[in-house]
Amino acid sequence: MSTFELKTHQIGRTYSNPHFFILNKGLNSGKPLLKPCANCFVVTTTTEEVKHTLFHLSMMLQIGGFYAYYLKGSVIPFISIDDCRNILKNSYSSLFYDAIQLQKHINIVSAINKKEKELHKIISKMADLKVSYIQSLFSKMQKEAI
Repeated sequence: MSTFELKTHQIGRTYSNPHFFILNKGLNSGKPLLKPCANCFVVTTTTEEVKHTLFHLSMMLQIGGFYAYYLKGSVIPFISIDDCRNILKNSYSSLFYDAIQLQKHINIVSAINKKEKELHKIISKMADLKVSYIQSLFSKMQKEAI
């Protein structure tokens, strides 16, 4: 079974192996990131395939609220590196042996995310259209008043 390594990310450090980042502070703790931030862990893997699988697995765990149970802290919640590592390891281990099912679930969640992004773009364009329409309406009213 392929393994991964989870460490605290140090700002400015670069990684040669396939990697991604996991946010460790705030209510979005556990959210996987492609680019580093100040408060994140780095997950390094042996192959791109394992990275892709772990990235999407982490996303599913975060969306499903499985990291939220382990949040600590009263002002700024955070997840410890050990809790994050154990959740990711246990989830990956339990799903690894049925790789076809895991890939199926990843594909479904990826398709849903893609559709969600498309819908957000459409909503944003609709909001822009509404603003443009209102601005043109009042612009015409001001010209007629002059």
